[in-house]
Amino acid sequence: MTRLTGSALRVTVYIGENDTWHHKPLYTEIVHRAHAAGLAGASVFRGIEGFGASSLIHTSRLLSLSEDLPVAVVIVDTETRVREFLPQLDELITEGLVTLDHCEVIRYVGREGTQDASRGRTGRKGKKSL
Repeated sequence: MTRLTGSALRVTVYIGENDTWHHKPLYTEIVHRAHAAGLAGASVFRGIEGFGASSLIHTSRLLSLSEDLPVAVVIVDTETRVREFLPQLDELITEGLVTLDHCEVIRYVGREGTQDASRGRTGRKGKKSL
């Protein structure tokens, strides 16, 4: 199990929900590459409204014509590991914003046992994962 506490680096990638890489969602490719690189974790957050360099406002409001909502992919790991991953982001991101922030990890704890995604349960008898 990966242990991560103390000083860390957070990379946040701001892209559009409809951005793709080889016919797959770009955010999916970023998460899969982060996983393959052994980074501590990655999360994707879907925005409800925003605008970027194009100055077009994207919103989830019912009457809006826009469906290309903003997406943020957040990855936190040691500074060394995040910086080693940046060339992959450079290859993937043709439009969007990538930011780096220093942060401090207070607690990073994974689940014990094997994960059964279809039931949301771990391999531990009688214990349900959250």
